[in-house]
Amino acid sequence: MSTINLTLSEELDQKLRTEATKQGVEPDRYILNTLITNLKPTAPTEVSLLDQINTGLSQDAWQSYHALIKKRQAETLTEKEHTQLIELTTHLETLNVQRIQSLIQLATLQDKNLDEVMQDLEINTESDVLDHG
Repeated sequence: MSTINLTLSEELDQKLRTEATKQGVEPDRYILNTLITNLKPTAPTEVSLLDQINTGLSQDAWQSYHALIKKRQAETLTEKEHTQLIELTTHLETLNVQRIQSLIQLATLQDKNLDEVMQDLEINTESDVLDHG
């Protein structure tokens, strides 16, 4: 993978960081996702599918998610925290749907069944697909 350095205005830098935070990803992942979305290749490549399969929540988002889960289990979750938990859960579910779709596309591209691809990638359990972080 190659590296490209960008010089951004403070305003654009802040906007990118804000949007990345909203999506629960690191800024570089947000930029890459935006580029992939806007420069859609005509057919997905193995590299792009693997990249999508490996996309997950940022470490900060995972920490927040797990802290909110603990507070929910302890029944100490505030209304604001409940809303945050719902947003993170919805985003996580969206990422998991995209991950599964990418796994299916990769299986088709490699002319394998889904189980074979998951075994090749050492994704052997339901929890690996659902709790990717």
